[in-house]
Amino acid sequence: MYKSKIIQLAEKSKQASQEICALSTNVKNKILKDVAKELIKEKTAIINANKKDVRTAKAKGLSAAMIDRLVLNEKRIKEMKEAVLDIVKLPDPVGDIIETRKRLGLNIKKTRIPLGVVCIIYESRPNVTIDAASLCFKSGNAVILRGGSEAFYSNALLVKIFSSVLKKHGINSNTVSLVPYTERKAMISLLQLDKLIDVVIPRGGESLMKFIGDHTRIPVIKHDKGTCSLFVDESADTGKAIRIIENAKIQRPGVCNALETLYVHRKIAKKILPELCDILGSKGVEIRGDDKAQKIVKKIKKAKEIDYSEEYLDLILAIKVVKDVHEAIGCVIKYSSDHTDGIITENKKNVALFVKSINSSCVTVNTSTRFNDGGQLGLGAEIGISTTKLHAYGPMGLKELTTSKYVVDSDYMIRK
Repeated sequence: MYKSKIIQLAEKSKQASQEICALSTNVKNKILKDVAKELIKEKTAIINANKKDVRTAKAKGLSAAMIDRLVLNEKRIKEMKEAVLDIVKLPDPVGDIIETRKRLGLNIKKTRIPLGVVCIIYESRPNVTIDAASLCFKSGNAVILRGGSEAFYSNALLVKIFSSVLKKHGINSNTVSLVPYTERKAMISLLQLDKLIDVVIPRGGESLMKFIGDHTRIPVIKHDKGTCSLFVDESADTGKAIRIIENAKIQRPGVCNALETLYVHRKIAKKILPELCDILGSKGVEIRGDDKAQKIVKKIKKAKEIDYSEEYLDLILAIKVVKDVHEAIGCVIKYSSDHTDGIITENKKNVALFVKSINSSCVTVNTSTRFNDGGQLGLGAEIGISTTKLHAYGPMGLKELTTSKYVVDSDYMIRK
C-alpha cells in the first residue's frame, strides 16, 4: 500500500521541480507573501489542529521541553509569518554567477541551480514545515516533508495552506508535499527512491540518522543531534560566564543549539560551580557531574560516561572538571557532535588554540551557543544546522539549497 502511493508522490514532486526551477524571483516572492498572509488568516484553524497534536503528545508522556517544541500559539504563528517574509527579503540564489573565466576561446560561467527534489525528515517542531517549504520554494526546489507523528495534524494543515496558495497562483501544488503516513515502513519506501529524490535532509537524533543511513542510497545532509558544550577557562570572568551558561542552557532547552555539556577548569571550579549550580537549580536544571564536581557541590548527581555525549533537549546539564584547555579540547573532540562548542576565557592564546583545534560547525568565544542559528548570524531563515561537512556545514539556508552547473559558450569552437 505504502510503496505505490509514495512513488506517486515522489513522481509528482519530480515533475513539480522541473516546472518551478525557472520561476522568476518576483513570482516566488509574491507567493511567499500570500503564504504569510494565509498563516495569519488561518491562525485559529492552525491552533486547533496543533491542540490535537499537543493532547496526543501529553498522553504519550513527552517531556515539557519536547511539548514546548511542538506548541503553536499566536506568537509563534506570527513568528512563522515573519520568517516567511524574511525569506522574501533574501536574495534569490538561483541563477547567481559564482565565477567566470575565458580560455581556449570559451566563455565559461559557473552558476547556481536548485538541488531538485529535497526530502526533509524532521521531528516535533511544526514551524519547520513552513520554514522548509518556503526556503525550498525560494531556492527553486520541490520538497517532500516527512514530519514526526507528534505534529501530524499541524503539519498537514500547514502544507495544505501552502499548497492552496501555490494552486491559486497556477503553480504545481505538488511543489510542497507531506508524506501522509507516519509509519517507518513508509519512510523506507521513500528512502529507496534515489531516481526521484535528489537529497535527503534529516533533522533528529542518532537513531534517526542511523535508520536513514541504513536504508538509503540518496545523498544525505545530516542535521544531527546538538551535543553543544562550553569550556570555562581559568581566566574567565565568573559573573559573565554564569550569564552565558544560564542563557545557553535555559533560554530554550529543547532546541539543538542549547547547552548540554560544561567543562570547567579545575582552578576556577570552586569559585564558579557553587553559584552556578544554585542559579541553575533554582530554574529547575538537573546537574550531573564527575567526582571532582561532586566534591565541590554535594547536590550534583553522579554523571555517567554517556551523559557527556547526550543531547538532552531538556533542563539537564552535564559538568566535568578538567585539568586545562588541552584536556577540554580533548573532551570536546571525544564527546561533541560537531554542532556548537565554545570557550569562555580572557586568555587570547587559549582562544587561538581552542578555535584552531575545534572544527565544529560553529565555535563560540565568550558567546552563548544559542547564536548558532541562521537568523541570528544574519543568514536568514534556515533548514537547520548541518553537521555534515559536505555539501553544507552549519546553518543551511537558501544558498546551501542550491548546487552549481557550468555554462560554456563560444563561437562554434571544436576541440582539437
